Amino acid sequence: MREHFVLALDRDDSVAALRLASSLREYFAIVKVGLELFVAAGPSVVFSLREAGFRVFIDLKLHDIPTTVYRSARVLGALGPAFVTMHAAGGVEMLRLGVQGLMEGAAEVGEDMPIALAVTVLTSEPAAEEGLLETRISTALAAGVQGYVAGAPDLSVTKMVAPRMISMVPGIRATGAPTDDQARSATVKEALAAGADYLVIGRMLTEAADPIAVADALLSDV
Repeated sequence: MREHFVLALDRDDSVAALRLASSLREYFAIVKVGLELFVAAGPSVVFSLREAGFRVFIDLKLHDIPTTVYRSARVLGALGPAFVTMHAAGGVEMLRLGVQGLMEGAAEVGEDMPIALAVTVLTSEPAAEEGLLETRISTALAAGVQGYVAGAPDLSVTKMVAPRMISMVPGIRATGAPTDDQARSATVKEALAAGADYLVIGRMLTEAADPIAVADALLSDV
């Protein structure tokens, strides 16, 4: 499961983030750099985490005019991440240019192209509007995006529309743990049963008094 668990480094300090990732190396091969850490530490944190042996998921949810997303994606692609998010609400042209930017940025520095992930509906939303998931997954498919981010309860729909796309599922909780602001959460077992490819685990573990004990508990859910 180490290759399928993603550790969300929701910190505003690169040293603290790297220390946390290193302490949980046994459980996680992939770490997520979200908006908070990227704004605080900049691109250098991506290099530091890669040098430490982690695959990096850059989760900035790019959503702007197509040219801006293209140029931003070129920069991100050159950092060597494994995954990068763009918001599916941006439309086919924005997503298509984002994928092109990732490909060109990676090629310029001799890196593998990151997997582009289209964000469908945030898991903080209590429910997706009828038809919205289908529309956003279809948009991502038309743009050549390789995967998507969706809550575990949404996978019954997304897998039907795009069975071959990679699914990144946030909002993972241990059985009985609080859901915080994740309205559509799931346990490890529930997410895997729904067909999740990658599971993003954050505050439940990173803010715990004993993160290693929580990681062990999550593994026991598998």
